Amino acid sequence: MDIEALHPVGARVTGTSLPDLALDALGALLAEHGVVVLPGQDDADDEDFLAFLRALGPLAFTTGETPLESHPDLNVISNVGRDTPPRSSFHVDTSYVAAPPAYTALRAVTVPARGGATQFSNQYRAYETLPEALRTRLAGRSIRHVVTGLSPDDAGTETEAWHPVFRPHPRTGRTALYLSTAARCAEVSGMDAEESAATVRELIGHSTRPDNVLDHRWSPGDVVVWDNACVLHRADHSGVVGGPGHAPRHGARARRAPRRPLSSRRTPDAVAAPAAEGARTTSGVRRRDPPAAGSRISGRSRVRRWCGRRRV
Repeated sequence: MDIEALHPVGARVTGTSLPDLALDALGALLAEHGVVVLPGQDDADDEDFLAFLRALGPLAFTTGETPLESHPDLNVISNVGRDTPPRSSFHVDTSYVAAPPAYTALRAVTVPARGGATQFSNQYRAYETLPEALRTRLAGRSIRHVVTGLSPDDAGTETEAWHPVFRPHPRTGRTALYLSTAARCAEVSGMDAEESAATVRELIGHSTRPDNVLDHRWSPGDVVVWDNACVLHRADHSGVVGGPGHAPRHGARARRAPRRPLSSRRTPDAVAAPAAEGARTTSGVRRRDPPAAGSRISGRSRVRRWCGRRRV
């Protein structure tokens, strides 16, 4: 297995296949690099990819998404039949629940001739490069994340959660700047609405400046896995050539139950960020142990484009 570090975030791993990836090795790579790119994983089908996801832990389908008919734990992502490109902003998946998805995995089979990248920001680096005055002002504060884009009937029982602005990674303890798209960041603890909105805009702008963002340009057979504890992501729909009706992009999503929660539905005082770099938190409402060291991912894949999430 060959590992090439990418800048400013991520690692490209070649010389291996999904069935040969040890869970502990994958988890270590994700904790360090945030994003893992596995090119050339063409030999797969939906059942094989679902086995890959299930090896990470129990799956929970995301409310409001369209399930794949033959595999309802997966959902389809496609631009086929769209007259206008969808909009996407930098975000963390399902951050409005107490234990958000830890990992997301996507695979592409059919991609546009040009364009259609997925972008990732390095939230470790975003935290480490914050101006000192802003870091001091935000120390110990939390953000209230709220659900968007779903009706009350579809939203389910969890519609908001407080998360520390500075979150230690559950595996390494390294601190990341944790936030999501501005519409989901409803309030910063201890700030009024105007100051909260201005602060969130500043943090998003700082996190997503060009020198802190990786553009992954898809090839058929790519599998990309990322750690939602330390990256933001968005789909870049600009400059797509060979789009709707010619180059469909398909996908499916699932997520895993908590490994080590770093968030809670409690008040912001109860989920304050750690006092020092490297400190660990044990706040949260649920916990499950990670897979045993040396456990292996089983299954091959040849599926469309999907993603699977594992909750922290």
